[in-house]
Amino acid sequence: MKDYLPEGRLISNSENINILNNEFLLREAFEEQKIIEAKARVCDLNHNLIVDLGVMKGIIPREEGAVGIKDGTVRDIAIISRVNRPVCFVITGFEKDSNGRTYAILSREKAQRICMENYISKLEKGDVVDAKVTHLENFGAFADIGCGIIALMPIDTISVSRIEHPRERFTPGMDIKAVIKSIENGRISLSHKELLGTWQQNADKFVVGETVSGIVRSVESYGAFVELSPNLAGLAESKEGVKVGQQASVYIKSIIPTKMKIKLIIIDTFDYTYNPQQPVYYSEETHIDHFVYSPENCEKRIETNFS
Repeated sequence: MKDYLPEGRLISNSENINILNNEFLLREAFEEQKIIEAKARVCDLNHNLIVDLGVMKGIIPREEGAVGIKDGTVRDIAIISRVNRPVCFVITGFEKDSNGRTYAILSREKAQRICMENYISKLEKGDVVDAKVTHLENFGAFADIGCGIIALMPIDTISVSRIEHPRERFTPGMDIKAVIKSIENGRISLSHKELLGTWQQNADKFVVGETVSGIVRSVESYGAFVELSPNLAGLAESKEGVKVGQQASVYIKSIIPTKMKIKLIIIDTFDYTYNPQQPVYYSEETHIDHFVYSPENCEKRIETNFS
């Protein structure tokens, strides 16, 4: 069982399920200080989390709720927001309540510190990691990269095709992959667009003469840029009434790799409500040093150097 996954990824794992349904295995997990996961059911008046361990109740004391709670650098919303969601933790002890029933004392903070020491601290720029989107802001997406430890993915790194808000690509709770873009003073920044394919890989999905769907991303005096996929856009001839954010049916007039251009003709447009789908990834690499987006014979070179 891989220990250092985003929260929510372990809870359905068979080993994790077996531990929660067996007191002996819970005690064994305590001895081994194994990171396990269960759902937080309640946050009490003192901001302690009550966790359902299956065979018994678990309690995460407030100060054990997350790294930073003890010193005040992290607000209590980090605890409150976990209600009805999976939380990772290690068991730090067992006690009995006034009725003689055994319950477990848990620490999410300790699980996060173990994750930071054994995993997060060893990450390097260019490493590809599993992540889970936690929340979205206009400047980027926040994602859990292990045991509830959060990193920021700036909006301009989400895809090559520009977007106005991360909700056009992601929804909270979506499992994604990401590349470590930078590590500065303990803060990790993520990128995503390098996993969505090169210009040529995306262009190969389309054929001149086809009419396909796209999303209008910008409208200029000389035409409208229409996104055909998250890492590919083409320029359509000007047409009256076209607005940013509309879905468009576009005829592919030409595909020109040497200029990294796709020329389009807008057939029709209509209003569109974003419904983000799971990203399609073109790379299964666990590390990327160098990503070249532009075609080899293109005059313009677009690349990312992580090393």
